Amino acid sequence: MNNDQEIREFLTTRRARLTPDRAGLPTYGRSRRVEGLRREEVALLAGISVEYYTRLERGNAHGVSDDVLESITRALQLDDAEHAHLVDLVRTANQERPPRKTTTPMTVRPSIRRIVDALGEIPAFVGNGRLDILYANPLLEALYAEHFRDPARPVNSARFTFLDPRARTFYPDWETLMRDAVAALHGEAGRSPYDRALSDLIGLLSTRSEEFRVQWARHDVRFHRSGVKRMHHPLVGDLTLSYERLELPADPGLAIVTYSAEPGSASEERLRELKEWISTRARLAAVEAHGAPEA
Repeated sequence: MNNDQEIREFLTTRRARLTPDRAGLPTYGRSRRVEGLRREEVALLAGISVEYYTRLERGNAHGVSDDVLESITRALQLDDAEHAHLVDLVRTANQERPPRKTTTPMTVRPSIRRIVDALGEIPAFVGNGRLDILYANPLLEALYAEHFRDPARPVNSARFTFLDPRARTFYPDWETLMRDAVAALHGEAGRSPYDRALSDLIGLLSTRSEEFRVQWARHDVRFHRSGVKRMHHPLVGDLTLSYERLELPADPGLAIVTYSAEPGSASEERLRELKEWISTRARLAAVEAHGAPEA
């Protein structure tokens, strides 16, 4: 992941999607040879020189101030996630000495594990920005049983989404979910450009999935803090669950993710069925290990 190229392609794609009408600029009926805004139009809206903006869009972000980034954000009508991504890219460009590529082990502290275990009535797990599932309670493991069939560890939601054919059945809204997964990985790449495990994951998905390559080239980024997912579980059927991503300030990069169903809904009943299935399987395993109790 080349930072200069990321800056260039991110700004180019944001400029291409913004029409003069949306930007409040007159067109005077002239034919336009470029999609979206021209560079000089972005510079005008941002209140900077064309030369300065051109230099930035070519990937040279050295010395770019926060005020300039704010002006470009307004000019290109970036949302909060896109603005944060641009700031991350420029921050990386201004590091005096880029750090060596490393993979920081992401361990889950015992106290966090206890919290996840205590959420026994709802599926919950600890994840990172690479979409790894680092620790999960039994109900989440049962809900994500298709994900956990992959012998590679840690289990990774993006790897399942793009490389496992079962994903298209498990997620009825697969196309939306896969776009969200790519946007999440793009944001993480901006925050952690020297994460070797992230680079390896992106490389794997790029070489093995045409859908991933197409979406990656769009340079979309989004925050994924809450929302709704639909799933089709092979045992209990269709589920519609709300998810919440709860960041862990003491463990930067980690978050607890929970799923819950609307009270009284069919999804709540199906989660209950899944929990009963876990209990039955645990009892059978205990019998196999220790023998049936004497009458």
